[in-house]
Amino acid sequence: MIRKEERKIKNTQVKNKEFKSFYKVVGGNEGDKCYYPARLDMYGCGCAHDCSYCYSKSLLDFRGLWYAEEPSVANIERIARKILKLDGVVRLGGMTDCFQPLEKTLEITYQTLKLMREHEKPYLIVTKSDLVAYDKYIEVLDKELAHIQITVTFTDDKVYKKYEKAVEPSKRIKAIEKLYKKGFDVAIRLSPYIPQFVDLKVINSVKVKKAVVEFLRVNHWIKKWFDIDLSDYALKESGYSHLPLDKKLKYLKNIKLPKITVCDDVDEHYMYFKNNYNPNPDDCCNLDGCILGAMK
Repeated sequence: MIRKEERKIKNTQVKNKEFKSFYKVVGGNEGDKCYYPARLDMYGCGCAHDCSYCYSKSLLDFRGLWYAEEPSVANIERIARKILKLDGVVRLGGMTDCFQPLEKTLEITYQTLKLMREHEKPYLIVTKSDLVAYDKYIEVLDKELAHIQITVTFTDDKVYKKYEKAVEPSKRIKAIEKLYKKGFDVAIRLSPYIPQFVDLKVINSVKVKKAVVEFLRVNHWIKKWFDIDLSDYALKESGYSHLPLDKKLKYLKNIKLPKITVCDDVDEHYMYFKNNYNPNPDDCCNLDGCILGAMK
């Protein structure tokens, strides 16, 4: 109870606080594997979706830097200056969702997309929102620059509410299909892919060609928040528990979309998918028309 009251106080203190660390090139184990390590966050230090399994939340919460109700907001003028210096594909929303509910009123992502188009800078959007497919945003998205991945972790519109506060999965699927029909490079992102929560009949019927798969990685904090059976996550590496490779391959087998690519954090698994599975060995996001990574 004390912690809850402390959080309320902290949330009040950070209200309207500027997010100063809005740009980062990810290094270390993750950065070495990622073909697009440059991240531009419109909102930071919290995300209203507040997913129980969130990797970012697990890194920030215990340090007192996670404020789901009052995320910090990036200064669009500083973003504009940074955009001029970008080289290669940048991911919009690396630690928080750039289309979280705050975007509906502040429109920092909308303004950023206009700037990206103006300066012809390519970008990758990863989101759990259907807002990206609203007509207003489609008007500023550029088919030559935009790459979009919409995440679906649950296929049941009721079950998902226990673990995340984003829009219904069915709305996200409609957004994927709308963007695909309009000719955008769009993929359904199963991230994290947790098989017991995914009806593959639903996934395989989505009218899109590409799927990006990333399996759940579990640390101490996610174990606390995510009350599911994690006994299969028996492989330990870099402070996380993972599914063994044979189980990952078993679960991938029944995904029937035409192009499936796997993003993986385990060294051995990463090399397996790179050399034996992914359509583009160098780019586990498998973006159309991209040949250069971002500022490696």
